[in-house]
Amino acid sequence: MAFDTKSGGGGGGGPMADINVTPLVDVMLVLLIIFIVTAPIMTYPINVDLPQRVINPPPQVKEPPPPIDLRIDAAGQVYWNNGPVSTADLPKLMDDAVKADPTNQPELRIDANPDSHYEVMAKVLAAAKTAQMLKIGFVQQEL
Repeated sequence: MAFDTKSGGGGGGGPMADINVTPLVDVMLVLLIIFIVTAPIMTYPINVDLPQRVINPPPQVKEPPPPIDLRIDAAGQVYWNNGPVSTADLPKLMDDAVKADPTNQPELRIDANPDSHYEVMAKVLAAAKTAQMLKIGFVQQEL
């Protein structure tokens, strides 16, 4: 609260009832400058791609082909759907499976014995990547 200093001393003057508005005006001027500076930035359009209404329903999803069970035993032998194959034949088998229907690939389920060598698993995964197989899963058969 401000006090009146005009009176010379003795008790004639009381406290002033006026509010000091200078800090309020300073804050309002700062806010006005901020809004003036940021207003042109907010006027630029932002492109938003909204989903469009589709008249035709989407095509029915095809039934997925049966999965491919690939098993690696402790000795490093690879089995393709319970039939033994060599690691050299894997790229061709995987490529044929993908080329049968590239949009609806079978799932490759790999079951590796914990005692098998990592080198065999690396060859299997490299062949799957080369053949561009998209659905690869790791399973562990119960003993």
